[in-house]
Amino acid sequence: MSLFTQTTARAYCEPWQGPIVHNGEVNYTLRKAVSVAIPITIPTEPIGSIPRPVDLIERVAKGDSEDPNLDPLFEDAIRDTIERFEATGSPVVTDGEQRKYHNFATYCVHGLPNTAPDGFKIPFSDGHTRRLSRLTRGPFRYRRYADCFLDVAMRYAHVPVKQAVISPSALSLMYPAERIPDYSREQFIDDLLSEHETEIRRCLKKGAHKVQVDFTEGRLAVKIDPSGHLLNSFIDLNNLALSRFSPEERRRIGVHTCPGNDLDSTHSADVDYTELLPSLFELRAGNFYIALAGEPDRRHALKIMRKYLKPNQRIFVGVTAPVDPHIETPEEVRDRVLEASEYIPVEQLGTTDDCGFSPFSDDTSTSRDTAFAKIQARVLGTALAERIIGAHS
Repeated sequence: MSLFTQTTARAYCEPWQGPIVHNGEVNYTLRKAVSVAIPITIPTEPIGSIPRPVDLIERVAKGDSEDPNLDPLFEDAIRDTIERFEATGSPVVTDGEQRKYHNFATYCVHGLPNTAPDGFKIPFSDGHTRRLSRLTRGPFRYRRYADCFLDVAMRYAHVPVKQAVISPSALSLMYPAERIPDYSREQFIDDLLSEHETEIRRCLKKGAHKVQVDFTEGRLAVKIDPSGHLLNSFIDLNNLALSRFSPEERRRIGVHTCPGNDLDSTHSADVDYTELLPSLFELRAGNFYIALAGEPDRRHALKIMRKYLKPNQRIFVGVTAPVDPHIETPEEVRDRVLEASEYIPVEQLGTTDDCGFSPFSDDTSTSRDTAFAKIQARVLGTALAERIIGAHS
């Protein structure tokens, strides 16, 4: 019998006794005891993007992503993504951002006539760069809201669907350093916050399980400006947006942070979490999706989370690393969840992936098969940890 099967079979009658250190290695084990298992639930959710089918990427590259002739291809990609998501046992799914062209950040403004492609440059560790759009004139308006993606996903899903949206702080980088004539930065920020609020409200109204605000620029802000001023300005701006929602609404809103993921490369993994997490937990959100699996020292990050986590917040820790081609086993995920439970109260703990698997639509460095294998490991590994912790309770 495999360790996976043994653990599953024993978990309800043998409680977890915590980590055992032997010869410098940490192992998680069970010990026999007379006790009654208390069922617990550790929620698990994806971040968002799944690699697009190669034929879809190739067809879009040859023309316009908004060509109506591509609609059947997009529809098939979304349907297949949700079917494969549900086949992993995932209790919550996304549409895989199949129709977010060209990336997770500018989907809402792609194609606007008052933008240019030479905006803020994002440098990645392998030397390649990505760029945001630059606003050329006012007013600032979204061209599309993310609830349009939710409409399609919910036609196919049999389980709750979450929706990711881009943060106001990321889009604030669209306003150039030079003042736009007849359109001040203050006017731009007012319009930006209004559009962001509208997008989230539309998603909540249509029944999104959660609305996740992508804030991957948080860690990058520290790299750009080590003084912390840029990060603080981002936190303040995002809190202006979050303050527009009631406490009940904010329980369905979360914030995602990671060091980036594009072509198996990151933009800010070298920034220590000490510089980000204390400020992150000042955001008035109910949920935090924090990359952890790819961290060189997970316990260091977990200690910071334990120190700054507030009672009304839940942390979804990353237990799979999309940037790493290695497919985690359920046992590896289980052990990462148990490790996290040493620092985060179980009632405030959840699991997720470190990042989306393809935030930029043309990224084929990770296959769809690999993405779903990692997701299935996350689902199974989280369930294993639930049983162990429940038996110990």
